[in-house]
Amino acid sequence: MENILIHGLGQDEKAWNKVVEELNDIEVSCPNLFSLVKEEKMDYKDLYKAFANYCNSKKENLNLCGLSLGGILALDYAKQYPEKVNSLILIGTPYNIPKTIFKLQNLIFKFMPKSIFTKIGCKKDAFLELVDSMSDLDIKSNLSKIECNTLVLCGENDKANIENSKLLYEHINNCEIEIIENSSHEVNADNPKKLADIICEFWKDF
Repeated sequence: MENILIHGLGQDEKAWNKVVEELNDIEVSCPNLFSLVKEEKMDYKDLYKAFANYCNSKKENLNLCGLSLGGILALDYAKQYPEKVNSLILIGTPYNIPKTIFKLQNLIFKFMPKSIFTKIGCKKDAFLELVDSMSDLDIKSNLSKIECNTLVLCGENDKANIENSKLLYEHINNCEIEIIENSSHEVNADNPKKLADIICEFWKDF
């Protein structure tokens, strides 16, 4: 079985480093999502296509664990390739895209220096295009196509996604939910030990 950790929008693969240290020698892959896309421009469709190609290149079935953007990609992949996905862990993943928050975030991103985006392996223009393209995503459609065991996680202080997490739990079959203490949206940064323990416990049966 191949285990893949998928980072969030403002992160890169290094955001999982502390979690990986606590995974008790479980082998994982942590791709840099932005490096998967070879084109200069990048909208969500481009990113998803590159991510799907990456997953399809794996010979074994997959345990996917994604935070935020990573969770959205994992959901879309599980909908399209249910036979390929063994299990899903969705962290701080929206059920509905908060359009107002996205527009505010995009405005903030526009005033950030290019060096911030370079650090995570993405050009600023491509990053802004990606965020803009995500505002109309229909995440909640076709959730019934997800057949694998799923765990929905959310930080207790991630107020924007507590309700989203509950909605995902209600609309995905074979689903569990857990709220993680001492954590906001970036659970992998806020509480890596607790997150690693939960991942280990969930994956031990798969």
